[in-house]
Amino acid sequence: MLYDDGIYYKWTARADHDNPYYRHGSDATLLNRTEGYEVLYFINHIGAKYWNPPTLGVYQKIERMIRYYVPSNIRSHKGVEDWIITNWQAV
Repeated sequence: MLYDDGIYYKWTARADHDNPYYRHGSDATLLNRTEGYEVLYFINHIGAKYWNPPTLGVYQKIERMIRYYVPSNIRSHKGVEDWIITNWQAV
């Protein structure tokens, strides 16, 4: 991941409801943008869903968009996904 510098992403589950082996989320589930395992799964899911085959550049652009461009008020998986797809060419 581009921003896996040991500072931005957390890779351990500290709360009981956090799952470091996160694999699925409903469209309404909120994406925690600082949980590395959630963001990694989300990036892989979106990349494979819309690009065949996804490239490293695609994955990195998705990560960059999540970190810098997706508005902070858009928090659901579906909302973030829709924003990325809608704004792919603009960013």
